[in-house]
Amino acid sequence: MPRHLTRLPLLFVFLPLGACISLTGKPPAMLLTLMPSASPAVGATLDSKTAKTITLQVPVVPAAIAGPRVPVMTGATTIAYIKGAVWSEPPARLFARLMADTVAARTGRVVLSNQQSFADPGARLSGELRTFGIDAARSQAVVVFEGTLVRDGAKTFEKRRFEAREPIGAIAPESAGTALNQAANRVAAEVADWVGR
Repeated sequence: MPRHLTRLPLLFVFLPLGACISLTGKPPAMLLTLMPSASPAVGATLDSKTAKTITLQVPVVPAAIAGPRVPVMTGATTIAYIKGAVWSEPPARLFARLMADTVAARTGRVVLSNQQSFADPGARLSGELRTFGIDAARSQAVVVFEGTLVRDGAKTFEKRRFEAREPIGAIAPESAGTALNQAANRVAAEVADWVGR
């Protein structure tokens, strides 16, 4: 076999990748996130020897809000998404982190993840983030969380539904992110008060 034929496949492997294939789409102009209005003080130490613990699970979510896009309820059974509005990570994780900060700040409890809770799970908080989006008919951001709480040492469950709505001027990425952040903080504060010290 001629020598030049053995070299061609190697050259062919390298040439088309940069020219023909794009492994990522165009990045969004901005990413949305949630910021807690209450969080533990920087440098503060919470110790499970002196404070109660609570294990907080990332809430389950319906498929409509499992991804990074912001849903808009356009009718009783129809959903669209805001163009250009993308969460920095799945809303369930963002909301769980915001709740963890809020519960720690408002109750003084040590908030644990599932991986940290083997020795002393304390109370256990789980639930479903049922709605996390925009109600187009009412021009409102809506957050609905259905929590399930097992208190310290209890063998019974408590369930409660929380809902917060915030007005939104325009259905656009920045205004939607701001309104959802406010609604999520209201829900998290109510959940923290329900959990208690």
